[in-house]
Amino acid sequence: MFKTALKLMTIIIGISLLLGFPSSFGAEVRSISGAGATFPYPVYSKWAAAYYKETGVKINYQSIGSGGGIRQIKAKTVDFGASDAPLKPKELDRWGLVQFPMIMGGVVPVVNLKGVGPGDLKITNALLADIYLGKIRKWNDSRIKAENPGLSLPSESIKVVHRSDGSGTTWIFTNYLSKVSMEWKNKVGNEKAVAWPVGIGGKGNEGVASYVKRINGSIGYVEYAYALQNHLPYVRMKNRAGIYVEPSSKTFQAAAANAEWAHAKGFYVVLTNQPGKDSWPIAGASFILTHKRQENPDTARAVLKFFDWAYRNGAKMALDLDYVPMPANVVDLVEKTWDREIRDLQGRPIWK
Repeated sequence: MFKTALKLMTIIIGISLLLGFPSSFGAEVRSISGAGATFPYPVYSKWAAAYYKETGVKINYQSIGSGGGIRQIKAKTVDFGASDAPLKPKELDRWGLVQFPMIMGGVVPVVNLKGVGPGDLKITNALLADIYLGKIRKWNDSRIKAENPGLSLPSESIKVVHRSDGSGTTWIFTNYLSKVSMEWKNKVGNEKAVAWPVGIGGKGNEGVASYVKRINGSIGYVEYAYALQNHLPYVRMKNRAGIYVEPSSKTFQAAAANAEWAHAKGFYVVLTNQPGKDSWPIAGASFILTHKRQENPDTARAVLKFFDWAYRNGAKMALDLDYVPMPANVVDLVEKTWDREIRDLQGRPIWK
């Protein structure tokens, strides 16, 4: 009896391999891997801990920057990649990838100035661009003082801090600067890594936050959660409507309110310099990347289950960290995309 059953199982496995059917028979996946953007790391980490507690499935996420995440998913060394710089549809098609938005938030200029607290310093788009171009070098520059008449500003040199790695946070930041400064657009441009005119580089949002925290007279840019966690004073920014706003989930949501996700091929949407009196000007979404054709359907399904759980159960955790959850109508669009585009090697749907 045992030999007969064993022989039958061998035949079944042989047929499944011959026909290309998965031999795992729906094997339970206890661990999935991802890598990429540091921008969403605080909320991904919080979601991963809650998901592990609820399901026992471990999410191994490497916060290495968007450039690294894109490289790793293209090389198939992780189960999903994460990037704050959305890939254009042509690049998605070239690499056989699916892209979907997971969370929204804001990139925030932060400073280390004696006597200056959160929201005390007001900065226009032109001032921010010229500081990062190296054209404004002192904190008591007349143009900065004109925007901050009640603030005591030192004659100290401005120490510019930027990212040293390929970064989606940098992509969002330089996208904004390219929209508001023609000189920035022509001289530096909008990429995940650029040739910075001035400053020192820190790796990841963590590295930039660490430098700003340690260096008197410094200015840097980080995702908002890193500003809060490191107790770094953020600046108030003048938005497209000409109104000074503070970073918050409310102002990030205002920037995202008119996003046309339904009409964006490959969910390619950029949220910088959006209209609206309450809009934070340097807002952005963070995206997940995975392959359209999956060699391991069980692992791919486990990845999608985690992100489905995060969409449906992670909103409060996201808001607690001042991220903006994706609206229900966008989640519906995303999961229809999963069903339509993500397949096993035989072309069969993986989701639902």
